[in-house]
Amino acid sequence: MTIHAERLTKLDADDLAALCEATTAAILDGGGFGWLQPPALPTLERYFQGVLLVPERGLFVVRENGVIQGAALLTRPPRNNEAQAMSATISGFHIAPYMRGRGLGQALAQALMQAATAMGCRVLNCDIRETQKAAIALFQSLGFEQWGVHPYYARDRGQIIRGLYLFKLLGQESSSSQRSISSVRKEEPSVMPSARHHLTLYPAIDLKDGACVRLRRGEMNDATHYSDDPAAQARAFMAAGCQHLHVVDLNGAFAGQSANVAAVEAIVRASNVPVQLGGGIRDMAAITRWLEAGVARVILGSVAVKDPELVRQAARAYPGRIVAGIDARQGRVATEGWAEISEMTASDLASRMQDAGVTAIIFTEITRDGMLEGLDLKQTAALTEKLSIPVIASGGVGSLEHLRALRKTADHVPGISGVIVGRALYDGRISLADALRALDGAAC
Repeated sequence: MTIHAERLTKLDADDLAALCEATTAAILDGGGFGWLQPPALPTLERYFQGVLLVPERGLFVVRENGVIQGAALLTRPPRNNEAQAMSATISGFHIAPYMRGRGLGQALAQALMQAATAMGCRVLNCDIRETQKAAIALFQSLGFEQWGVHPYYARDRGQIIRGLYLFKLLGQESSSSQRSISSVRKEEPSVMPSARHHLTLYPAIDLKDGACVRLRRGEMNDATHYSDDPAAQARAFMAAGCQHLHVVDLNGAFAGQSANVAAVEAIVRASNVPVQLGGGIRDMAAITRWLEAGVARVILGSVAVKDPELVRQAARAYPGRIVAGIDARQGRVATEGWAEISEMTASDLASRMQDAGVTAIIFTEITRDGMLEGLDLKQTAALTEKLSIPVIASGGVGSLEHLRALRKTADHVPGISGVIVGRALYDGRISLADALRALDGAAC
């Protein structure tokens, strides 16, 4: 018998099936990611696929003889929560009931503790229903200490269930240390540097009539043509080390429905990295169609203003895979491929999209887009500080100095998670290698 616990970064069909089977069994037994009854299999599959796309969450599994038999999440605080950056939280911890008593739970918990320690965490938290006696005993045996009780933690079949809150101080031989909270605070300065977050660079592939182009200020009649082979451009970005691609169907944005279908499909086929797609995606059928075609995340723009309920439904159906694209002209939201300006402010729309459940915001000040004059950092920072979800900056990067300025701003506004760069890369003003260095080692 071989037992092995690990963090997953991708899910093949066999692993996904085994994970869903173990989780379903755990839910039926009274515990598993908070569900009281097992959701439909497609919902559960989308949930796990979405979890892999959230940078602050790690999906850990434990295997026996190669087959997944349990799982848990290890979650870091949001990027704007610097005060708790030294901590992580275990949630959704479960082992399939028919595999318990075989050491799988201990192996999974040890992997979580080792990962949290490696990330620089000093405190590991977890909360457990009072009825889950075996889980409580496991964590206490590993040195977790109970610090509180929630009298109304959960409700199951009409019964109120209490919850226990536990913690463990990491990096100690004895986890029953009686150090005071004040002594933990004294160590925070040595912990905080490890919390400096990375910025992700998203190379842009904007499609017009099947070709790669870049617009100035969002004007379709002011486009610069760069390539007739979008798939080759995607391969070139990946060969340079890129781990994400940002694709926009410009014709689709103006038409209200996908137009550059063949070009997008070619990019997806050519890509072995996540592709996020926006432009003309206005209904659930289109969202589903592109996600099933291999797109990692769908960007909803105009529909976020005109049909917020669709955004809410999509975020529920595809957790972690729906991004809101907010394009603004001097603070007012632009729609229909930037051809129309609404009365809604970018900040108001961002708050509504966060409430709707999107996983991130892409913010573009279109008066700067394609102009190479620099990002609107003041507006980007102000918007980000009002949110708890990540914001990707866009519009105006033209030099390494612009990226360094973003890095400096992001150090003070941790919610900024990345940047989209287009024309400056195509024109050769910035190389990808130099861009990564300017972002201080961020992953492209």
